[in-house]
Amino acid sequence: MDIDSARTYFQNPKRILVKLSGEALQGSKGYGIDSAFLEKLVWDILVLRQREIELVIVIGGGNIFRGVSDAAKWFTRENADFLWMLATMMNGIAFADALGAQWCPVQIFSALEVEHMLDPFVRTHALESLSSGRVVITVGGIGHAYYTTDSTAVLRALELDCDYAVKATTVDGVYDKDPKKHPDAIRYETITLDETLSRGLRVMDGTAIALAKEEQLPLFVCDIGDIRHIGDSGMRGTYVTVS
Repeated sequence: MDIDSARTYFQNPKRILVKLSGEALQGSKGYGIDSAFLEKLVWDILVLRQREIELVIVIGGGNIFRGVSDAAKWFTRENADFLWMLATMMNGIAFADALGAQWCPVQIFSALEVEHMLDPFVRTHALESLSSGRVVITVGGIGHAYYTTDSTAVLRALELDCDYAVKATTVDGVYDKDPKKHPDAIRYETITLDETLSRGLRVMDGTAIALAKEEQLPLFVCDIGDIRHIGDSGMRGTYVTVS
């Protein structure tokens, strides 16, 4: 798909999933949640809602616990992943409260059952929440070890009938190599799911890309600071198309 066709396809979506990087939530603090950055993120989400875009949000947990990369020799892989899932719950609750403080209706669904705190993820209930005008936040990954937030995002986007999924991270798109390490890295304007797999590009993890390819789910990768422009003429990032 050429760049003009991609821009047209991705504009004015009805429903999208936005996967927010947990590490990005730490802002300049280096750990935890930067309240100033969280406030900006809330206002960006409100901008999308003003354009009547239905929103599903998946939040990572890397600002609190990064799973295997933090596990060292102290945890099993399974327990490291469950600690990461708990970190996503903490972020989801904080983000939901911040949205609620601005009178934005929101509901959190968790893949892990946490009685008296979070509603369990049930597809029909989440769809009802979206139809009633709520922002839906899903936490706890998919409830099983060995699956990342990327895989969760693609799965939830498919389950909840999203037009496409957005990966909002600390990099403004997909590059041919790590732009933080290589100043000469080139950003792709558009690329196909097949190409991301064949070139070994780190758009999302391989399981997520393979599922998106199989189910024909387009992706958009952008800087987390630019999410207010998702779906409008100011979109800046990489369109990851199905063909």
